[in-house]
Parts: sequence; structure tokens; C-alpha cells
Amino acid sequence: RWETGFVRDMVVAQLDRLVPLGRADLAADFAFHYPISLIAVAAGLPVEHIPEFYEQAAKLTNVAFEESERLAASAELEAMTRAVIAERRVEPRDDLITVLLQAEVRQPDGERASLTDDEIVDFVRLLVPAGAQTTYRTLTNLLYGLLTHPDQYELLVQDRTLIPKAIEEGLRWEPPLVAFGRIATNDFEIAGHPIEAGSTVNLCVHSANRDPSRWDDPDTFDITRPLKGHVSFGQGNHICLGMHFARMELRVALEEIIERLPNLRLDPDADDLHISGLFARSAIRLPCVWDAPGARMSA
Repeated sequence: RWETGFVRDMVVAQLDRLVPLGRADLAADFAFHYPISLIAVAAGLPVEHIPEFYEQAAKLTNVAFEESERLAASAELEAMTRAVIAERRVEPRDDLITVLLQAEVRQPDGERASLTDDEIVDFVRLLVPAGAQTTYRTLTNLLYGLLTHPDQYELLVQDRTLIPKAIEEGLRWEPPLVAFGRIATNDFEIAGHPIEAGSTVNLCVHSANRDPSRWDDPDTFDITRPLKGHVSFGQGNHICLGMHFARMELRVALEEIIERLPNLRLDPDADDLHISGLFARSAIRLPCVWDAPGARMSA
């Protein structure tokens, strides 16, 4: 139900705005808006406030903004969420905030308790960086990998059963986060280097995902390579809770892009396209062209 009646409808609506144009920056004009729109609608935020949600999300997830701006965005999102919480207490709907209001959590003493308003606000606020930023960066990086390797994209167009493998290769090749921080719970040693309990350890996802002892030619983007587990979603107790939903978002996006943007390619007039970022990585720009209905375009 989520895929057919919600996610796919959202993708189609986002892409249909762009189809007649024949060109767009798929990073700014699609990949950024798509997951944030999903979160806003799923949470139950009013549709008329989605533009404000975009602005708040941009400030919450971008350290280029001043701290005062990011704190103000956080306060605005909190106020918006609390208003929806108050409405849903009176009029429940089929949305995430209603689900959270109706949920009960088992306490250490065995009793069950409802979530507090503060806990629901924190949950929604967490969804912005955890659910929106990572997905839009992953989608942008995946499209960058495919369109800078047109032979790989053509394989996908000709054989859509390769879409799941393309998604996993994109996650392996350029994951959205460079590293995860963890705190050592015991004294131990890695490659002769002692790690004391309580130390913060930075686990480099990019390095692990390009380990030549696990993948042949690991720096190459290849959607036909044999599937092997990567660590882009983390591992163990900290594995990403939203990984299945994220994979579905990416799959639906690719299916509809292939269907609705024929002869998709990078804009031949664009230059200096690259992936950047020290902690969160993505292509900032992805100017593309395609054959718009009723128009003939050439690369």
C-alpha cells in the first residue's frame, strides 16, 4: 500500500512537473524534494506547509547555515509538529503522528506507556537528517554513477531487473555518509593499534566498501558485479531501521525515471560535476536533459 498508493504517486507527481521541460537539475529539482515530501506527507504535516518543511530541512542538515539559523529551523519544525500532534489527538488520521500517538512502549518495569509529545517531536525531527538527507544523497550519487557511466545506465534501461543490483552498487560505491562514530565498550586491538574502552572510534564506511580483498576493482562503478554485503546501512544494533523503505524509495525512483525521462543524459553544457563532502557526500549539481514530449533534443 505504501509503495503503490503513496511513494509511487509522489515520484510521478514530482517527475511530471519536470517532464515537459526537457531539462532539470535532478539533484536540486527532484532528488532533494522527493524524500522530504514523503516524510512530510507520511508524518501528517499539512501539504500547505511542505515548502516551509523544505526550508527547515535544508537548514537542519547543512552546516553552511549559521547555528542561529539551524536552531530557529529546529524550533519552527517543533512548533509545526506540536500543532499537528494537538490536531491528531482530536482527529486521528492515517499518518505517522497518529500511529505514534496511539503507540505504547514497554517500560523497564514491564508497564506500558504512551509516547510523550517531546518524544514524538524528537522522532519527527530525527527523520529529517536520518530519512531525508541520506536518501536524497544516495539517490543523487546513484544517478551520478549511472549517468557518468552511460553504458551502465543503458544496461539498466534495457534490463530493469538490474535495478536492485544498481541500487546496491550505488550504496557501495558512494554511500551518503563517509563514516560512523562508535564508542568502544571494551579494550581491544585493531591491526596492532590499542583501543581503550570509552574511546570514540570513527568507522570509515567508504574504505570498507572499497576493500580490494572483498571486491575486484572496487573503485569502478559496475552494476553487474556479484552482490556482496556492504556496510552503508551500518551493522548490528545500529543498523539502519529505514533501510528497506530507502531501498524501495530508490527502486521506485529509478523505475519512474527510466519510464518518464526518455534518453536521459547529463547536460552536455554542464561542467565540473563531482561528488564532494567530508562527512555527508553527494553531487551538489546534476544537470540533465532528456527527450521532452513533442521536442527533439540532441546531446
